[in-house]
Amino acid sequence: MTKAPQPSKVIPIKPVPAESDSGGFMGAYEKQVRIYPRSVKGWFANWRWVMVWVTQIVFYGMPWLQWNGRAAVLFDLNERRFYIFSLVLHPQDLIYLTALLVIAALALFFFTAVAGRLWCGYACPQTVYTEIFMWFEHRIEGDRLARMRLDAAPWSLNKLLRKGGKQLAWISFALLTGFSFVGYFTPIRHLGMELVQWTFSPWEWFWVLFYAVATYGNAGYMREQICKYMCPYARFQSALIDMDSLVIAYDTERGESRGSRPRTADPKALGLGDCIDCTLCVQVCPTGIDIRNGLQNECIACAACIDVCDDVMDKMGYAKGLIRYSSGAGIEQHLTTRQMVSRVWRPRVMIYAALLVATSSIFVVSLSRRQGFSVDVIKDRGAQARIVDQGFIENVYRLQVMNGTEEAQTYSVSVSGLPGLALATPATLSVAATGIGMIPVRLTLPPTVEATYQGRSNPIKFEITTVQDGQTRVAREKSTFFVPR
Repeated sequence: MTKAPQPSKVIPIKPVPAESDSGGFMGAYEKQVRIYPRSVKGWFANWRWVMVWVTQIVFYGMPWLQWNGRAAVLFDLNERRFYIFSLVLHPQDLIYLTALLVIAALALFFFTAVAGRLWCGYACPQTVYTEIFMWFEHRIEGDRLARMRLDAAPWSLNKLLRKGGKQLAWISFALLTGFSFVGYFTPIRHLGMELVQWTFSPWEWFWVLFYAVATYGNAGYMREQICKYMCPYARFQSALIDMDSLVIAYDTERGESRGSRPRTADPKALGLGDCIDCTLCVQVCPTGIDIRNGLQNECIACAACIDVCDDVMDKMGYAKGLIRYSSGAGIEQHLTTRQMVSRVWRPRVMIYAALLVATSSIFVVSLSRRQGFSVDVIKDRGAQARIVDQGFIENVYRLQVMNGTEEAQTYSVSVSGLPGLALATPATLSVAATGIGMIPVRLTLPPTVEATYQGRSNPIKFEITTVQDGQTRVAREKSTFFVPR
């Protein structure tokens, strides 16, 4: 008979107890012990490196892509235009950035509720760059024990060359990162010519060096301190997961009591569980925690402990999965993988998914239906209305047209809303590619206006028309026309 499912409850995340000094006094801060992560190979490690390659190819390669004779992605702050492939966005289009931030937040909630800190483990820039800097460290100084011996050894030519080589690699990579970052704001080919000619502007120098120093410090030295103390995600993840969320978990029932034993020994006869207490899961952890103590704030879900534990289980001849992706309910109730996956789709996850799909759909549809130009109608506030030749009533406006295409456009202006309302100024406006055009517009109304329109502001509608890519595009903007008594 299968065990009845228990109601969901929040997984407790265990805090790591603070260290006290030799006198028993609890210090104002925890003494930091340097962490020497051990390199690891396995299925999850391979996926982490896939994400490293994907994210960095995008980051370093995107500024070099060309589109219509310019950078495919360029945030031109001087001209106040953002180019993203065929899209040209002006400051008035920041609503799209807001939508992207909402989508990112909903995606974070959704994936955390499903499977914990997937973002932290595989795609967070701090994780990605730490992985890259640690690769340089492993290649130049050696793996965990070699680095520990090197740090403990007195200074020698070998130590100087290894430490100096690592610093040279770190600084070079950090400078490349800073250069690529600025390449999103200054065309990177032009930036490269400036570098060769040593003609960087002060702001370009500042941002290249600032981003390089940030990368060098965060990924080279601060590493787990960023995740443990500066990143807020660790603090609120417990509010997003529950007993049905898939997280990295240690099977206490199977692993305890832990202890070393010969490979040929029967652990049951010795009163031991499957954990041989090799501490490799601690040695490979980039934040230095022991996953056997339960889920902790510091766990970034990199799954390195799963890879190394599965390797140990293979060597011992035990089943894999002593440390694995599982849910709290799965561990407690001995659920199968299918049962755990079926319980993932619970109400909160479905709500997150529905909101994410709806917001993303609205965002995509809004972008696809974007006209390629936008119009602002600004009414003259100096004089609401005035009487001109032959008693005609005149209102003055200013039309601002933002051309969101990379071709010069001609726009036609018409107006409707009141009988006899007409334009008293030219009805066309030419705007340069990606430019902003301004045109004063005077509207007139015959003096024989009906009494029902007098003494109030009457709604009117401007219609701005252009032809783009063989298609007629129309933008309509509402305004008012004031008729005095």
